[in-house]
Amino acid sequence: MQLDIHVPRFTWSGGAEAIGPTFATLARTAESLGVRTLSVMDHWFQMEILWPAEEPMLEGYTALSFAAAKTERLRFRLLVGGVTYRHPGLLAKTITTLDVLSGGRAELGLGAAWYEREHRGLGVPFPPLRERYERLEETLQICFQMWSDDNGPYNGTHYQLAETLCSPQPVSSPRPRVLIGGGGERKTLRLVATYADACNIIGDVEVVAHKVDVLRRHCNEVGRDFSQIEVTALIGVADDAGPDDIVREAQALHGAGAHVIVVRATGPEPSQWLEDQWGPVMTRLDAIG
Repeated sequence: MQLDIHVPRFTWSGGAEAIGPTFATLARTAESLGVRTLSVMDHWFQMEILWPAEEPMLEGYTALSFAAAKTERLRFRLLVGGVTYRHPGLLAKTITTLDVLSGGRAELGLGAAWYEREHRGLGVPFPPLRERYERLEETLQICFQMWSDDNGPYNGTHYQLAETLCSPQPVSSPRPRVLIGGGGERKTLRLVATYADACNIIGDVEVVAHKVDVLRRHCNEVGRDFSQIEVTALIGVADDAGPDDIVREAQALHGAGAHVIVVRATGPEPSQWLEDQWGPVMTRLDAIG
């Protein structure tokens, strides 16, 4: 079973001057321990549902590009990018640039977006939910077309592109992997079944098992091989959890259908946290599944 690390917070020791070195050390530590993918949030303000909006928050793709330059094997994605934050054509170019410069280590994480305050705060349009889902599907279609031999136009309801030229093409073959975030059973998981290589589910073992069953039904309906989709599960782990506790939880999630566990980097010294809590269990996770 794979382990991915998610960074939801940059409130670390040393203030703004220490964010870069701390993040670089975390990325290198993750790579050395065998973590597969590092992700950051796609927000401009910290999520006020968890912490004060005024806490430090970095632009996602700039942060990932910085970390990619400090590593050699670690993969990178947003968990997940908001469809409203970037025009689809520019998003495809941004992912392509990260993929080319990192040697094929970029992934596209995408969702319908939800944080209205930061949109209003920075003057970015925030359409109704139904429209955001329509834009999400069109954005996926545009990225796929830009990562193909078709340089022709794209004419959608919300986006019109005269040319879908993308040169250079990504290094990843046949294109960067796509992860769609969210557990909405009617729309989100159907988009996963139709377009994605991976999904991200937030919840305990019972939630993961239920969402996997829903996703499997969508795959049957659209004619997709369910085994082609990787299920990642974003979980919370208690600070005092021991190696045996972690392994038992990972085994239960694997039994529910998850292939990857995603954990949030915590504490003022995230590299030390990663080494202390997850270093002792990495080889045991490899043996699961």
